[in-house]
Amino acid sequence: MQYHLNGFKPGNYEVPDEAREPYPEPPIVDLPTEVDVLIIGTGPAGLTMARQLSEFTDIKTCIVDMDPGPLLFGRADGISCRTMEIMEAFNSSEMVVKETYQLKQNTFWEPDEANPQNIKLTHKIADARAGLSEFTHGIVNQARLHELLVDGMERSVTHLSPHYSRELVEMKIDDSLTQDLNAYPITASFKRTDDAGAGKSETVKARYVVGCDGARSNVRRSMNIPLEGDSANKAWGVMDILLNTDFPDIRVKSFIQSKDHGAVMTIPREGGYLCRFYVELDLLGKDKRAADVKLNEQDLIAKAQKIFHPYTLDVKEVAWWSIYEVGQRIAERFDNRPLGSSEDIIPRGFVAGDACHTHSPKGGWGLNTSLPDTFNLGWKLAAVLQGRSDPRLLSTYCTERRKVAQQLIDADRELSKLVATRPTAGDDSEQAKIDTAKIEAFMKRQSGFVSGTSIEYYPSYICTGQENQHLATGYNIGQRFHSAEATRVADGRSQHLGHLVKADGRWRIFLFGGSQDPRDPSSTAYQFIDFLAMDESSPVQKYTPEGSDIDSVFDTYAVFQQQDLSMHELQGYLWPAKGKYGLRDYEKVFQADTSNDIYDLRGIDRSAGCVVIVRPDQHIATILPVTAHAELTKFFDVFMIDQR
Repeated sequence: MQYHLNGFKPGNYEVPDEAREPYPEPPIVDLPTEVDVLIIGTGPAGLTMARQLSEFTDIKTCIVDMDPGPLLFGRADGISCRTMEIMEAFNSSEMVVKETYQLKQNTFWEPDEANPQNIKLTHKIADARAGLSEFTHGIVNQARLHELLVDGMERSVTHLSPHYSRELVEMKIDDSLTQDLNAYPITASFKRTDDAGAGKSETVKARYVVGCDGARSNVRRSMNIPLEGDSANKAWGVMDILLNTDFPDIRVKSFIQSKDHGAVMTIPREGGYLCRFYVELDLLGKDKRAADVKLNEQDLIAKAQKIFHPYTLDVKEVAWWSIYEVGQRIAERFDNRPLGSSEDIIPRGFVAGDACHTHSPKGGWGLNTSLPDTFNLGWKLAAVLQGRSDPRLLSTYCTERRKVAQQLIDADRELSKLVATRPTAGDDSEQAKIDTAKIEAFMKRQSGFVSGTSIEYYPSYICTGQENQHLATGYNIGQRFHSAEATRVADGRSQHLGHLVKADGRWRIFLFGGSQDPRDPSSTAYQFIDFLAMDESSPVQKYTPEGSDIDSVFDTYAVFQQQDLSMHELQGYLWPAKGKYGLRDYEKVFQADTSNDIYDLRGIDRSAGCVVIVRPDQHIATILPVTAHAELTKFFDVFMIDQR
C-alpha cells in the first residue's frame, strides 16, 4: 500500500490520501464512579490491557488519558514479530501486515577511506529476524496500531471506549482494604482538561489500577515506586520526513557513520515515501536534559545533510520530530506491594510500559515491550476477577515482566554505545568509531529478543515441566507457542496453530498424538481424551463452570500423524456440541502436513507424542507425556479454583 504522496496525513490508511481525515476528538462522557479495573494511559500498554478486558462482560473496565483524543503522530514505529502475533490474538494482524513496511534488509555505511568526508557502503545483509515467526518485523504509525486496538474494544461485547481529557490529580490505595477481594481500595481523582469541563473534578473507585501513563507516571509516584538507573549525557534527534534524495538505500534500514559529524540510523516507513531518521547530536552538558537542547527540525535536517555527504537530502516535509536523551531506567517493582513481599500478598496497583522501564526509542523497543507487559497481566486479572484463579497469580506479573524489562535495559545500553560516535556517560573515550561489524553481530545475537520471539519466563508454577522438554524440543517452555501449520481433518484447510490461541482468557491444550492410532481405545491419545472428557479429576471437569460450553475454560486441540482420519471416528470431545443449539465444532482436530511436518519442525517425539499446555498469553506453561493425567490435574490445582 502506498500513501502520503502529497504530504503526511494521519488517520485510517484504508481511506485514500485525498479523503483521509485526522481522528476527531471523541465526545466527553462522565467517568463511572466504581469499576473493577481502572487503566490510566492510552498508549500501547493501556490499550492492550483494555482490549483484553473488553472481552469480559462481567468485568467493568475504565481507561482514561489526559490527551484530548487518540494519538495522531507516530512515536514508536517498529512492530516486532511478537507484537504481530499478539495482534493476531486480537484478530487484527491482517490489517497490520497489509499496512506495515516490512524490513527485509540492513545496510552499513562508513567513511570512505579514499575520501573520508564522504560515506561509502560497506555491506548489505538480510534482516536477522527473518524466519523467527510467520510474521515479518514491520514499520507502521503507532497511531494506527492504537486505532486497531480501540476499534476492537468498541466492537467487543462491552463496547469499551477510552475517556480522554482527564488528568490524574491524586491516587490513593487504602492498604487496610487491599487483601479484601470484594473491596475497592483505590481512589483516583481527576480533573477535566477540555474547555467545556474546565474545573470539573471526578472521582473513581476501583478494585485494581494499572498505570500505563508513561515515563513521568503519576501512578508510579503515587505508589512510591522509585526508578533505578541513570540518564546519559547523550541526545539524539528523531524525525519522520518526506524527502527526495540520491542516497541509494533510502528504502532500506541503514546505519550511517560519518567521519566528523556523527551518525544517522534510517528506517523506511509505511506508505513507500515516509522515512524516519535518528540523528546523533552533541553531548549534553552536566545535569542537562534533552528538553534543554535548543534545536528544531531544521537543525536536525542540517546535521543529517552533513552526515550523508556526498548524497543530497531535499526534505519536503517533516511530519513529526523530537529530541530525546539516551538513558536507561527501570522501576524497583512493578506493583504496589513492598519489596520482598510474599506472593500471598495481593497486589492491587500495577505499572506497565514506559511507567516502569525507560530507554532510547530506537526500533520501537518500548512499544514492543510495553504491549506484552499488559498482555501478560490482562488474563491474570481477568481470571482473578472472575473467581477462576487464586489471586496470588497476580504476583507473577512483576516476576515475569521485570526480568524482561531488565534484559531490554541491558540491550539498549549496549546498542546505544555501539551506534554512538561520541561517548555517553560512563564512557571515558574522547572519540569512538562505529564498528558496523559489532552492530551486525549484536543484531544477530539479539534477534530473538528484539523480535520478541525468544522472551522466556523463569520456571514457576505456571511455567513448569522442564524435565519433559525433550518431548517437544522446538516448543521451549516459558517462551511463546511458536506457530506452525497443520491440516484440519474436517475440511483439509491448512491452519497456523498459533492463530488458534486468541486473547479470550482461555487455556489451550494441544495434544500431539504418538504413533498409535487415536481411534484405538487402548492408545494413549484416546485415553487422554477420555480422561479430559469423563474423569472427575480432570481439569476440564473441575474448572469449567456448570452450564458453560465444554471449551469455555480449556480449549483442546489434537494433532495426529495418521492421514486417513475422519472426524466421526474420533471421540465426541474433539468435535463437541456447543451453544444454545448444540452445534458441533469441527475445527479442533488436525493432521501433520506431509510436506511441512509440524512434528519435524518442532521436534515432537513421534513415538510417544506429548501434551503442550499454552497460557492465555500464548506462552508455553508446561509439556507433559500423553499418559500424565494426574500431573495435568496437579498443574492446574496449584492456582485454579474448583468451579463445582
